Amino acid sequence: MTAGSRPGGDPGSAHEQQLTTVERAIDRAAHRLLAGAPERGIRAWLVEFLVFGAKQAWACVFGAALLAAIVAARLWYPDDAVLARNDALTIAAVLIQVVMVATRLETGRELWVIVLFHLTGTVMEIFKTDVGSWMYAGDGVLRIAGVPLFSGFMYAAVGSYMVRVYRLFDLGFTRYPRRWITAILAALIYLNFFGHHYIADFRWVLLAAVVVLWWPTVMHFRVWRRTPRMPLLVAFALVALFIWFAENIGTASGAWLYPDQADGWQLVSASKLVSWFLLMIISVVLVTWVYPPRPPVPSAAPSAAAGRSA
Repeated sequence: MTAGSRPGGDPGSAHEQQLTTVERAIDRAAHRLLAGAPERGIRAWLVEFLVFGAKQAWACVFGAALLAAIVAARLWYPDDAVLARNDALTIAAVLIQVVMVATRLETGRELWVIVLFHLTGTVMEIFKTDVGSWMYAGDGVLRIAGVPLFSGFMYAAVGSYMVRVYRLFDLGFTRYPRRWITAILAALIYLNFFGHHYIADFRWVLLAAVVVLWWPTVMHFRVWRRTPRMPLLVAFALVALFIWFAENIGTASGAWLYPDQADGWQLVSASKLVSWFLLMIISVVLVTWVYPPRPPVPSAAPSAAAGRSA
């Protein structure tokens, strides 16, 4: 259920109107399921925890489906198939995106952000593979300059998570920086991914700028009855860590490799955490142009937020 909706899933709730058709049905079912949940004690805490996990899983549905396809292709896709493995992954990624939209798991305006992040990611992939930062297997025809087209969907998965988690948790912020300043910083971060190959690498300067800019910002996220809060920088770091874990699964499956993995797989360098942290800032800024940061919703009414992800 959504963080801001009233008990009983009142369809007149402004926040419920942000849900897709499928999510609204799940939201109401979850309200009925959780209506008798205790408000205090260990059981209440357990309900909040399970709801939080369910909503996170629901937010990750696109990325999880794509990662499952990548692993499945590695384990079971025949090497001598007529359709190359990378092409099959591209087709699978397109089908996943089509299903997400057709079943109303993503809204139209969210799709625009996802497509934009897909394009910015693909451009960076083309450049990075050309300079040797990482590499893909050479099979398949659905590719641009050596980059299989499914790679852009991995960036789209990050964008999908960001836009979905915003409304699933009814995110609110205190002391959020001005959006035009964050947009400038995001642009500089993106340019540095290219420019550091030719001039000095400013990632640590940019990282410091991110810390200074978002240091005062606190994120409020509605789960069920409670609205916890945490420093936004901590949330950024946790998401970057989660992406790094997924990246290790992706490289272990052979979807792509870094140069130091060419002679045998090993954990992705922890330094990539900084890269993912900075790249995630770009997706955060893109999302704020679809869902402008707003103050936290008053927590007077219990929320059914969790159930939606059940």
